[in-house]
Amino acid sequence: MNKIITEITPLSEKDCFYLVDRTKDEFNFPIHHHNEYELNFVEGCSGARRVVGDSMEELGDFDLCLVGHGIEHAWEQHNCKSQVIREVTIQFSNDLFGEVLLNKNQMSDIRKMLDESSKGVAFSMHAIMKVYSRFERLVKADSGFDQMIELLQILHELADDGGRRLLASSSFARAKVHSDSRRVSKAQDYISKHYKEEIRLNDVASLVGMTPTSFSRFFKLRTGRSFSDYIIDFRLGVAIRSLMDSTTSIAEICYDCGFNNVSNFNRIFKKKKKCSPKEFRELYQKHKKLV
Repeated sequence: MNKIITEITPLSEKDCFYLVDRTKDEFNFPIHHHNEYELNFVEGCSGARRVVGDSMEELGDFDLCLVGHGIEHAWEQHNCKSQVIREVTIQFSNDLFGEVLLNKNQMSDIRKMLDESSKGVAFSMHAIMKVYSRFERLVKADSGFDQMIELLQILHELADDGGRRLLASSSFARAKVHSDSRRVSKAQDYISKHYKEEIRLNDVASLVGMTPTSFSRFFKLRTGRSFSDYIIDFRLGVAIRSLMDSTTSIAEICYDCGFNNVSNFNRIFKKKKKCSPKEFRELYQKHKKLV
């Protein structure tokens, strides 16, 4: 199976960021990844589809997304009929701000958002409209210094967006799951190690010292998902990574990820991802190129 294309950005060690503002009539760049952070604003994209890891979403007229190191992503034509698509892409290295600056209290929200970008972050329409004029100022700024200040302002505004959403699942992105709750972290760690096996609510509840009923309520309150939904989503993330990275049959992937039968796997996959496992694999293969 071909590999996902690795984009080599034109950034040098002396550059703060790479900026491109372009108008085009179609999306045609394949699914890819790179080492840099990428903030991508798209206008006139109604009907296009954004692919970030195992997340696929059809877009409205505007989209703003931040993707981090290594996560696969692309915007594809899908149902987009627009002949005038504007795209502003900003790429910057993961050491632009440095650990010392990012550890300052004033940068904590930006740091958190950059950490989240390992799974891709989609911003709310409210946030997009809030920074729209800043993108214009950044593009038209006379000096690189002024552009850098505008980029910081944009990141600051976006880090305050309470409506932003994470896109790829943690299991797909192979990202560590952090929780303020020791009990939730312990349960999540157990799931990550035993997802191939049958996982019983009673066993996990006992592991964290709670009754099954209390643990179910507690887990949903802390994660926003029921215990069973979390397990399904975790298994799907692992399954989708296997669909992309291997030629293993769908049936083998199904059982290897803890699903008990192929029909059930196909049904859940289509419900969650709006396409079948076969269609998802074909989508990625269609956009793949050799590195």
